[in-house]
Amino acid sequence: MDLKGRTALVTGSAKGLGKRTALQLAEQGCNVIINYLESEQEAHQVKATIEELGVKAITVQADITSIEGAHKLADEAERWAGGVDILVNNAGPFVRKRRLFSEYDEETIIKLLHGNLLSVMLLDHRLLPGMRERRWGRIIHFGFGHANEARAWPHRAVYAAAKTGLVSFTKSLAVEEAPFGITVNLIGPGDIRGINKERSIDEVEADYDAETPMGRPGVGEDVARVILFLCENKSNFLTGNVIDVTGGFDPIRANIKGMF
Repeated sequence: MDLKGRTALVTGSAKGLGKRTALQLAEQGCNVIINYLESEQEAHQVKATIEELGVKAITVQADITSIEGAHKLADEAERWAGGVDILVNNAGPFVRKRRLFSEYDEETIIKLLHGNLLSVMLLDHRLLPGMRERRWGRIIHFGFGHANEARAWPHRAVYAAAKTGLVSFTKSLAVEEAPFGITVNLIGPGDIRGINKERSIDEVEADYDAETPMGRPGVGEDVARVILFLCENKSNFLTGNVIDVTGGFDPIRANIKGMF
């Protein structure tokens, strides 16, 4: 792979899918900017692991659900590395409890929209000039399985609106930035939970998951290996795509049975 010496920024990379992605980018020679909100100890552990691979790393505490946090993260990235080659917008708030739109408070609505759409746009906007100058860049957005279809997703109305909006933004930005050697793609992970977000495929190959057509649970490596492929130099013809990494699982249930 041809990523040695590249600088990667992965939001929300102290744990979960972000951590797995950051580690696999580092294994391919990338210097990594690790972003976290509250998981300071875990972020420093990731940093130490990455440095053991012979590449550089830095941790940056920033709340990407706020405008100030997005600006802080971009400023620190540019100060430390002079710019970012690979931007993985992994972080984004999600409310696990199922609720109807009418049951959300305004603060939560704004936080979900800002953290999953607007802050991603702002971070892209801040880091694009450097990518343009270098005539090379890879931007990865995160959605959910089947986000490209913009289907009804009861109990997840705000989150779904933000992520389907991100699908449209991904496709538009991909067209605008293609002349500058920058690709923009969106990953739609399946229902990958808990420790599985950081595990390898080998660790779950023998495990059975009745809900996933592929028959095994999804893991962080499933997502990270797709991101690595999209970051290769010769993957520059892949842009504006929405790639589901779900094992065939469909997370959307378009009904509200059981709520009343």
